[in-house]
Amino acid sequence: MGMDRRAFLRTGTLAGAAAVPLVGSGVAFASPGAGGTPALVRGDRPMLSHGVQSGDATTDSAVVWARADRPGRLTVAYGTRPDLRDARRVRGPWVTPDTDLTGKVRLRDLKPGRRVYYSVAVEDDRGNTGAAVTGSLTTAPHPHQKADVKFVWTGDIVGQGWGINPDLGGMRIFERMRALDPDFYLCSGDTVYSDGPLAESVTLPDGRVWRNLTTPEKSKVAETLAEYRGQFAYNLLDANYRALAAQVPQINQWDDHEVRNNWYPGQILDDARYTEKRVDVLAARARQAFQEWVPIGDDRIYRKLSYGRHLDVFVLDMRTYKDPNDGNRYADPKRGMLGDRQRRWLIDGLSQSRATWKVVANDLPLGLVVPDGATAQEGVAQGDNGAPLGRELEFAEVLRTTHRRGVTGIVFATADVHYTAAHHYDPARAAVGDFTPFWEFVSGPANAGAFGPNTLDGTFGPKAEFVHAPPRANASPMEGFQHFGEMQVDGHSGDLTVRLRDAESSVLWSKTLQAPKG
Repeated sequence: MGMDRRAFLRTGTLAGAAAVPLVGSGVAFASPGAGGTPALVRGDRPMLSHGVQSGDATTDSAVVWARADRPGRLTVAYGTRPDLRDARRVRGPWVTPDTDLTGKVRLRDLKPGRRVYYSVAVEDDRGNTGAAVTGSLTTAPHPHQKADVKFVWTGDIVGQGWGINPDLGGMRIFERMRALDPDFYLCSGDTVYSDGPLAESVTLPDGRVWRNLTTPEKSKVAETLAEYRGQFAYNLLDANYRALAAQVPQINQWDDHEVRNNWYPGQILDDARYTEKRVDVLAARARQAFQEWVPIGDDRIYRKLSYGRHLDVFVLDMRTYKDPNDGNRYADPKRGMLGDRQRRWLIDGLSQSRATWKVVANDLPLGLVVPDGATAQEGVAQGDNGAPLGRELEFAEVLRTTHRRGVTGIVFATADVHYTAAHHYDPARAAVGDFTPFWEFVSGPANAGAFGPNTLDGTFGPKAEFVHAPPRANASPMEGFQHFGEMQVDGHSGDLTVRLRDAESSVLWSKTLQAPKG
């Protein structure tokens, strides 16, 4: 299929930058403010510079995020009425440059399954309070409630040199997701491309010109903490992204491009673009920026969130504990991507879950071969259709143990490979037969280069029931092949309907999975 995405990244990315005003947002931006990121035009009163976000909503709590244009204290009013006449108020943290002027407030004592309205403002040290910015979120249903639940997911945002294009109205795929009014949005990693600089313009093969909104931080690969912060700030310059963030609570995980392509702990870079060669140093800076700029409720990225009787979501971290990228053919079951503690947490969590569906958010697909150069492997699979080897051993243990414990309803949701697909795994087709059949759904990218399809490894017996991939590598968003997925649980029957959609929200493929018996 020609050059794949990771080979493309190794050849170099688009470079150069010049400031361009955001078009069509109704918001005026000035030259860089705190942290080097574009800030709102500053007046006498403090302001919120990048909208509001929420995340990790549970039955009785949620995280609300905002960033100020100067030091001050965040205050949040929240209630169940859009006019906030029933609002409770909470004083949040004093935000300073130490956190890039970002702050989070956990709203507590919320009611399950309700729409919550909130407003955030900032007060400076002179007692001046700026205009409030409003948002809303939906709390999770009670664990015993047979509630309808709908969520959307995608990944791979602003990659391969394709940034916010004002000529197209920005990243409209996020507006399409918001219009479906989901209960939450799952970002399956590559929330940013810290190793993907943006040029002012790119000429497509057919002669059309793609124009990027650019910022200083997006003009080179990120190395400093300020540059990593600027990656996350960039996405929030898009009006579509901000509107989704202000209405839909998020669940975020990270993958490689939050730091650098195909990274793993302990790696020493051989890349002339980087003056800092120690990935562990870069990863620590990126992790800090991620924690500051994303509405995540815990320092630990892997976590479980529950949504009523029918849905538990297990969010994996397949990067922090990852072993080195090599041939991936070792026989050591203690190695892998999850680490012992996370692997036990996943097995026990799946075993103890009483939800009808256990959705595992895996930022790297299970059965797709994702090479890292000519001899190393980035993903779980390595292209050997035989018995599990390498990182496959780790997931063979997960699948085998949960099968023997009688766990049903496991579904995987992922992104990473920059196309969309539906894979069914069956022991009848596999080299190993000790697991319960399951589905894995792939969806992305969201405003990045499109690639694929990748080769399927036969170890766990996958079959591609649907694939939508471009005819050439690094197809721009102008050429289509941008995707997001939707999962909807019927509260009455417990059935799960999966829809794979394109950037205009057209349904490319759908399937309803019946709730397991018993």
